[in-house]
Amino acid sequence: MDIALPVIPHRYIRRVFLCGFLLWACLLSASVGLAQTSLNLPFFDDFAKPSGATGEQPNTALWMPGSGVYINNTMGINQPTVNVATFDGLRANGLPYIQTNQLAQDYTDTLTSRPINLGAMTAGSGVYLSFFYQIKGLGEQPDGGSISILPRKSVVPGDTTTKFDTIVNQPADSLLLQFLGKDNVWRNVWAIAGDTTNNNFIQAFVSITNPIYFHPGFAFRFRSFGRASGPFDTWHIDYVYLNKGRSPNDKFVLDAAMRQALSPFLKRYTAMPLAQYLVKPDAETADTITTDVRNLNNVLNNLKYNFIVRDEVSGRVLQADTLEATNRFLIGESALLRKTVRPVSAKSLSGATRAVLRYEYSIKTSDEQNPTIPGRVLKQNDTISTRAVLDNYYAYDDGTWEYGLQLGPRERVAVRFILNKPDTMAGVQACIVPFRTNQTGQPFVITVYGNSGRINNGKVDGQPGPVLYQKAFTMQYPASRNGFINFQFDRGITVNDTFYIGYQQISTIDTTFLRLGFDKNSPFGSQIFYNGGSLWEQNLAKATSPNNAGVNLPGAFMLRPVMGGKGTGLVTAIDEPKPQIPLQAYPNPTAGLIHWDSQRVNRLDVINLTGRILHSVEPSRGQQTLDLSHLPDGLYLLRFVESDRSAVQKVIIQH
Repeated sequence: MDIALPVIPHRYIRRVFLCGFLLWACLLSASVGLAQTSLNLPFFDDFAKPSGATGEQPNTALWMPGSGVYINNTMGINQPTVNVATFDGLRANGLPYIQTNQLAQDYTDTLTSRPINLGAMTAGSGVYLSFFYQIKGLGEQPDGGSISILPRKSVVPGDTTTKFDTIVNQPADSLLLQFLGKDNVWRNVWAIAGDTTNNNFIQAFVSITNPIYFHPGFAFRFRSFGRASGPFDTWHIDYVYLNKGRSPNDKFVLDAAMRQALSPFLKRYTAMPLAQYLVKPDAETADTITTDVRNLNNVLNNLKYNFIVRDEVSGRVLQADTLEATNRFLIGESALLRKTVRPVSAKSLSGATRAVLRYEYSIKTSDEQNPTIPGRVLKQNDTISTRAVLDNYYAYDDGTWEYGLQLGPRERVAVRFILNKPDTMAGVQACIVPFRTNQTGQPFVITVYGNSGRINNGKVDGQPGPVLYQKAFTMQYPASRNGFINFQFDRGITVNDTFYIGYQQISTIDTTFLRLGFDKNSPFGSQIFYNGGSLWEQNLAKATSPNNAGVNLPGAFMLRPVMGGKGTGLVTAIDEPKPQIPLQAYPNPTAGLIHWDSQRVNRLDVINLTGRILHSVEPSRGQQTLDLSHLPDGLYLLRFVESDRSAVQKVIIQH
């Protein structure tokens, strides 16, 4: 049987051949281009930032952009050098990966290296990747055990599904290390599960001997798996180092580095209004500022230090302690050395309206003369700095939270502030941490208290006293991690010397509780006061009785009073408030009819849990009751307003 074949003109044959040649050339060019754009060994990053800023993204010259990890120097404990990379259930913008399911488990943060050229390496090249890791630190404890997951594709866009991504069981909370082979498949090479805690960083060494990894586009990545609805299941890594010619005994590096965050420049706060500071600049400036230096080598190291204070607003240098002859010191082998300096008060700022003091401690080392890790990469951890803001607000926190704390429905927290001269409050800044489900719009109450004295073992102690101002606000999330929301008052609140800022939860549903940022590194925890029902207790104070263990929360709530509003008259903080009839309704719960005792109420608002006013009444003379039986069963807010005070109360209606 004859088979007729089509006759193909020569021009089409030439065209197909030409296209095939061009495709081959493009593939070859891409391969060569990958080798040229890939990083060469060594690869090193300890996440140090010369600016000292927290929350910056990983260095995009070393890491792929889009990572959710959090670069900081506050979440780890005993980190090797300044700054770590923290993995948790929050994206880079500070919001949870999943806000629709509070128990959702999934891959969360991923930190992926740029391509690295290992094309010339062999199994005998001694290629090792080392890093330090820590479980929890000052974050949330990863759990142990295992969970079941359905087979699915990786959540990383463009990633190839691997066996690990489709198995049924895996550690519930875990940190993984994966390598990218020449077949473009990620493979697990190291993992650590939760349910263990160690306050030290542990160093891990992973050898690279499989030929599948020796290609121009090699990469590695760290991935965390855990609860994806908030800052849960926390891991930290530091000092990531990949190079050839190494061994597991390669544990010492010629590197002296800064480590611990600088202590506050101010004696009583981390930030305060400049006008308040200038009243007593010497008394408000800390006696000493502390940090520490770590020697990562097993030999002595001879160092010198510089300490500089600069106002970022004016550009002026306020202090420069750089005398080399007196600033030298020795640090022992593998030692951690505490260092202190004496700051000079910034009284020369008189006449300014605001200042931002950047104070910086740096060391001069010989690490680069005969470097263990070439490339001048170790110099970046020789400097540590932070800021003291002298503007229009007070703060006890360093601007970063390590966790978010919630209050129950009957609990209250207040933070004390002591002025140098009378001032006026305009509002409050609060740092709210996203947890579990989206709580936007949930109401809560901010209260300003005056000072009240009490006798305790013969000593007069201050505590929250009369209510100077109270208002219900609705929950908002900041635009970034560690961001603050401004809650503006509708009038200025004038205070004389001591006042307290407090907040109270309104909702009784656990999943809608507000989580306020809590700075676990703050040394000012004694300024917190807690009320679980009827009595105020000072945080970190000794127990007042065998049945009262006291409150023990090292750290500071991230509540900041903003000063500078226009007041309606001086409200003087007093030791003993005059007896006043409580602004509250009864019975509670009620079938609808409520009573109150004060005859001075000039307005009563009934508010639902979304913050909407359902009913507003101006009681007539002698009126001390109101019928709310028309409202459905549920929880409501009652806001009582008198001429000089107000109060918000929760009330339950049950027909």
